[in-house]
Amino acid sequence: MPSSLRIATLGVLVAVVAYPLAGAAQAPQSLMGSWKQNIAKSKYTQGPAAPKSSATRIEAVPGGGAKFTVDGVDAAGKATHNEIVTMFDGKEAEYKGAAAPTTRAYSRIDDRTFQYVTRVNGKVTTTTRMTIAADGKTRTLVTTGTGADGKPVNSTAVYDRQ
Repeated sequence: MPSSLRIATLGVLVAVVAYPLAGAAQAPQSLMGSWKQNIAKSKYTQGPAAPKSSATRIEAVPGGGAKFTVDGVDAAGKATHNEIVTMFDGKEAEYKGAAAPTTRAYSRIDDRTFQYVTRVNGKVTTTTRMTIAADGKTRTLVTTGTGADGKPVNSTAVYDRQ
């Protein structure tokens, strides 16, 4: 086989193998941007009281992950700031700014659905399913489990894209 034909064949082979991997390494664009919690549409039936406000900025990071920066005011009126960087690979990452040592393990279910498991002091507390609406304008987080205080948690937080 002539050298130029081998190089062309190798190029096609590399493209065929790399193309699916490139898609997997991209951050989910449906999630990126700024989101403000719609307190009126959110429901907190068990667990912590609803915050007075919450806004999330989600940015892509190299390798297909995302950085979440959450700023708000809790039910008691205290300002909050949390950050986490995840690769959506199911591995635990530190949730910075939490009152106790907290991690979250994010997984990507599809282009508009994600899930994360929260651990406080190493113990699983809650599972949250995050869904982006088909029109991309709303992000809904449904959280169930047990809070760090041992009480049941059941909430639905609705965010509007800004």
